[in-house]
Amino acid sequence: MNVYSILRFFLPLRNPVGFTLADVLEFGLALFCLVGILWRGKLALGLRWLAERPVGCMSVLAALPVLLRLVLLRHNPVPMPQVADDFSFLLLADTLAHFRLANPVHPMHRFFESIFILREPSYSSIYPLGQGIVLALGQVLAGEPWAGVATSVGVFCSACFWMLRGWVRPTVALSGALMAVMLFGPLNQWMNNYWGGAVSGIAGCLVFGALPRLWREGRVREAVILGAGLGLQVLSRPFEAVLLAICILPAAYWVPAGWRRRIAGVALVSLVPALALTLAHNKAVTGEWATLPYMLSRQQYGVPAAFTFQTMPEPHRALTPEQELDYRTQKAVHDGLPDSPAEYWARLRARVKFLRFFMFAPMYPVLLFCIPLVRRPKVLWLAGCLGIFALGTNFYPYFYPHYVAAVACLVLLATMVGLDRLAAVRIRGHLVGADAARILLLLCGAQFLFWYGFRIFGSEDIFIASGPYESWNYVNFGDAEGRVAVARKLAATPTPNLVFVRYSRRHLLREWLQNGADIDHSRTVWALDLGPEEDRALISYYPGRKVWLLEPDLIPPRLTALEAPVP
Repeated sequence: MNVYSILRFFLPLRNPVGFTLADVLEFGLALFCLVGILWRGKLALGLRWLAERPVGCMSVLAALPVLLRLVLLRHNPVPMPQVADDFSFLLLADTLAHFRLANPVHPMHRFFESIFILREPSYSSIYPLGQGIVLALGQVLAGEPWAGVATSVGVFCSACFWMLRGWVRPTVALSGALMAVMLFGPLNQWMNNYWGGAVSGIAGCLVFGALPRLWREGRVREAVILGAGLGLQVLSRPFEAVLLAICILPAAYWVPAGWRRRIAGVALVSLVPALALTLAHNKAVTGEWATLPYMLSRQQYGVPAAFTFQTMPEPHRALTPEQELDYRTQKAVHDGLPDSPAEYWARLRARVKFLRFFMFAPMYPVLLFCIPLVRRPKVLWLAGCLGIFALGTNFYPYFYPHYVAAVACLVLLATMVGLDRLAAVRIRGHLVGADAARILLLLCGAQFLFWYGFRIFGSEDIFIASGPYESWNYVNFGDAEGRVAVARKLAATPTPNLVFVRYSRRHLLREWLQNGADIDHSRTVWALDLGPEEDRALISYYPGRKVWLLEPDLIPPRLTALEAPVP
């Protein structure tokens, strides 16, 4: 059944009951809400039964987003890397899978220059280790780096339940965790690219879940979890780890005085492995213990962009046309000038829209029920933590939701606390708030099920047509850039390949160089086309490989077999 037969089915005279597409959607929403309201007693009992069994509940929550995403593989296969960040993280994963922190400089490294990858003093990704470890585990244990991405999202949803249980009732915590599955699960960009976000989210859950338990019980176990959470944030987002540490410091006020020294000592000891691993990674990649790969890339290539209170760095290496384009793009966003207060606040206002990434639209009104709670010191502290991340990350010219993933669990907490207070509202003695809360939950569930069903039963034409209306969802589909066709053609050759990539003048920062940690032993080596004379040197370096020229900016991309480089 193609897209046209599906659309014809929704013409009133062709549909068995005379429904249009709008009728079908409205009927489905009504049926979902009706079942939810009529079965609310049984659903509440089931949720309570599951929420009171933490181990089983967390196992279900960890598996649920992964299973939901696997169901979509027919139309939405394993994501194919497309941008420089993807390839850099995959290089990091492959490096770790080879049980090393960095790779030696390649003698022909001028052919392999690409964005967000260092070539000297080592061949390495510029990114910290956290996401790379997850991808490497997926590559080693399952043979597919994306398996690590999917697993990390499942662990994050499970960790949300554990974190919320430290603050609210078990059933409310479970409702929040199910909200996390719908928000951050199969339809979210954290599940469908290689940049991640879930690893930093797990770190935030560990920290903000450990603190209320420490205030009440002061056990060593929670102190270890606190330190491990901060360490995981160091490994995934070093700058935001500073913001997270700033958030933790005021929380020590509520720890009983007699426990503070012991808890601080245990947490610091738990933090040491992450710091040691970061220092070792710095040394292996940059040659300096205190120099992050990110910082060396900024010094060599001028990217990533500096903070807005700094001047934009100048490159200290010759850039390829693609690297020059990326540098000019980031420089234009940075604008090369320190911030004025007006520019800072204007940028902060522009980022308010990203709140929608972390909560469904029907949940916005429930935040109003949290406002009276700000008078309580701990609630004020939680609001301050959100403010610290918003203000701190605003010093960087770019913004992506994974920058603030560590406080995603706090947005969930605010949502569920507001919903719980709404459920307690009485008017003239009648408990009307409970029904209102159920309706809001049903609306969120209906929205998720609509778009999830859309992905199961839709087609590529429908995905393209609906894309602008899908809000913050991002699920890969199709092969608009022709990457799958190129990969299949190269896989069909009996000999190893050498592919020269020739970008056109209209190339727009879509990376094609996708080499692993061990370039020389890869079945396909991807290299920049540097001209006939230079290219012959690389062909001589790789005798016995079938030589190709790829022109990715043509539509479709053209892959041509060569006997020798062409002018």
